[in-house]
Amino acid sequence: MTSQIAMTAMSVAEFCFWVLLGLLFWKKNLHHRFPAMGFYLALRVISTPALMAILYAQSQPWGHGYYVVYFCSYWAVYLASALLLFFICMEIFRSALSALPGLMKIGIMIFRWVVLVSVIVTFSSISFMHKGLLTVPDVVSGLMRSVGILELCLLAFLCLSMNALRLSIRDISFGLALGFGLMATDDFIAALIMTSHRLTLTASAQFVYEGVILVSLGIWVVYCALPEPARKPVVMSANSAIYRWNEIASALGHPGTQVAVQQPANSFFLTDVEDVVEKVISRNLKDRKSES
Repeated sequence: MTSQIAMTAMSVAEFCFWVLLGLLFWKKNLHHRFPAMGFYLALRVISTPALMAILYAQSQPWGHGYYVVYFCSYWAVYLASALLLFFICMEIFRSALSALPGLMKIGIMIFRWVVLVSVIVTFSSISFMHKGLLTVPDVVSGLMRSVGILELCLLAFLCLSMNALRLSIRDISFGLALGFGLMATDDFIAALIMTSHRLTLTASAQFVYEGVILVSLGIWVVYCALPEPARKPVVMSANSAIYRWNEIASALGHPGTQVAVQQPANSFFLTDVEDVVEKVISRNLKDRKSES
C-alpha cells in the first residue's frame, strides 16, 4: 500500500467518523445542550464532500476556473469553523460550571472579554503584507490560532478543577474539551513543522497529523456512544472559599433591597405631648366635679 492510498483511506475514515459522530450527537439530543457543536458537526459533514467535489473539478483539464471557487469556499468554511469553536468553548465552560450558577455567570462574562481580547490581538498581529483576497488566510489563520490557545486553556482549567466541580472524567464536557485540546496541539505542532520545512509536511508528519485527528474523533464517538454518568452534586461547607465566591458572584448584578430607615423620635417632643394630654384630662375632671 502506497502512502497516497493510505492517506486517502485515513481521509475517508475521518469523514466516516464525522458522519457517525453527527448521528450519535443528534440521536442523544446533545445538540440541544451544545447547539454550536451541532452546527459545527453539520458544517464538517456537509462541507467535506462539497470541497472534495470542487477540488476534483479543479484538477480536471477544464476546471481551471474552479480555483477561485475552491479558495473562497475553503476559507469561508475555515472562518465559520473558527467562529463556531469560540461558541463551543463557551458551551463547554457553561456546562462544566452548571452546578455553580454564580461562578458560571461571572465566568462567562470574563470568557467573553477574553475572546474579545483574542480577536483584537489577532488583528493587531497580522502584518497585512498581502492584498485583496490573500489577506483572508492571514486573518482566519490568526483567529484559529486564538481558538487553539483557548481550547488548550479550557482543557487545562477542567483538568485542574475537576474535583472542585465534581466533574467526572466520563462527562461529555470533558470529552469534548479533551478532543479539541488534542486537535489544537496537533495544529500547533503541524504549524511548527511547516514553518521549519518551508510550508510542506513530510509523509510521516502527515500520517501523525491525521492519526491524531482520528484519535480525537474516536474519543468523541466513545463519549457519545456510552451513557453519561449523573452529575454529582457539589457539596461544600458554608465557610469554603468557592462557596463564598459563588454567593458573591450570584449577588452581582442584582439590585439591593431598599430599606426605609426611620429616624428615632424626639424624646422631648413626646414628653411635651404627654404633659398636654395630662393637663387636658385633669381639666376635664375638674369641670365635671364643679358641675356636680
